[in-house]
Amino acid sequence: MQRIYTTETGAHVGERVRLSGWLHALRRMGGINFLVLRDVRGTMQVVVDTAQALAGLEGLLPETVLAVEGLVAAEPQAPGGIEIHAPVFEVLSPVSDALPFPLNKPEVKAGLPVFLDHATIGLRHPAKRALFRLSAGVMAGFRATLNGFGFTEIQTPKLVASATESGANVFGVDYFGQRAYLAQSPQFYKQIMVGVFERVFEVGPVFRAEPHDTIRHINEYVSLDFEMGFIRDHRDVMAMLTAVIRGILGHLESAYAPELGLLRVTLPSAPPEFPMIYFPDAQQLILDRWGEDCRGEPDLAPQHERWLGAWAKEQYGSDFLFVVGYPMPKRPFYTHPNPADPRYSNSFDLLFRGTELVTGGQRLHLYQDYLDAAAARGYTDLTPFATYFEAFQHGMPPHGGCAIGLERFMMQLLGLDNIRLATLFPRDLNRLAP
Repeated sequence: MQRIYTTETGAHVGERVRLSGWLHALRRMGGINFLVLRDVRGTMQVVVDTAQALAGLEGLLPETVLAVEGLVAAEPQAPGGIEIHAPVFEVLSPVSDALPFPLNKPEVKAGLPVFLDHATIGLRHPAKRALFRLSAGVMAGFRATLNGFGFTEIQTPKLVASATESGANVFGVDYFGQRAYLAQSPQFYKQIMVGVFERVFEVGPVFRAEPHDTIRHINEYVSLDFEMGFIRDHRDVMAMLTAVIRGILGHLESAYAPELGLLRVTLPSAPPEFPMIYFPDAQQLILDRWGEDCRGEPDLAPQHERWLGAWAKEQYGSDFLFVVGYPMPKRPFYTHPNPADPRYSNSFDLLFRGTELVTGGQRLHLYQDYLDAAAARGYTDLTPFATYFEAFQHGMPPHGGCAIGLERFMMQLLGLDNIRLATLFPRDLNRLAP
């Protein structure tokens, strides 16, 4: 008999079917007992009402892998209105050890360190599974939206010869006797590929050797990058990013209703145009409204971002806010300055519910501008930039792009209090396993 999934049983009432999955729970009620079988799509209640059937389950621990053949019966009192009668069980993989924490409760009752130590098991919990299905949906929505706008997906090297992308610390590795580094981002490569495809995107890991130990930083994360050519300035990138965010949310709403419902997710308000505030104006607003003078600072503190996020929600009904025009010293050397005021950049951050989600902007595209910018930042040896600069020696269009941190997006979407809860197997200062 061919296996079907638990979610398909409704089409087979009155028929015998075969299900396979994990022993999620066994409730002993006396004469009638109920086994809950869990597979990748859901759970199914199995009625165990004979001594022979119950004897076949004797001594089995939760997470035992089972196959069940039985009759699909309509039962209004059962979860979903159906259940399995007259079951015959086959043990496919027995379990001999108790779980580190129960998986058959509505929530995992384990502290974060304990859960992460046993993530190989904890990720089986239906709520955790739903979270990472939504994460997959974010990536799928990102890809689908950009494919619809004529972008080409690329995959760039994660082992690179020089650590020159930004001021972030890098992980050094031995590469057959040479010094190499884990890529901090695909920035140089995606710019180069604008000269090939005009519009490119990538979904892949990036590595930051920054010694952060905060609730919103990890040292390896998934970056959703795109870069586009023939733009007027950073506002074209912002418009595309707005379409991408809305595309992702639309995809989640249409294709992931069960996961959104299980996790009680309220999708954010994402209007057709996200509100925008100029960086100096944001600092003045913080002074006027909250009494904190941060004028002259090159960046916003997390508290400032939270205040601005609340202001955007109050003023515009938006969970997203662009902050544009960060000071040039705060941005990488390849960032295009604002022609009207070169102290500030044609760049932006996108805040999502008061937390920085995206950094992006317009890039330099003229070769001489790169030479001048590198010199201004004190780069005396341009050898590490040689292959990168070559693209600009031979004609590059005005271009720009940005990057979304997948795990931070999920953290804000679900209202989690630690980014590690939105990370499949987190890598931070102290964790290299599982």
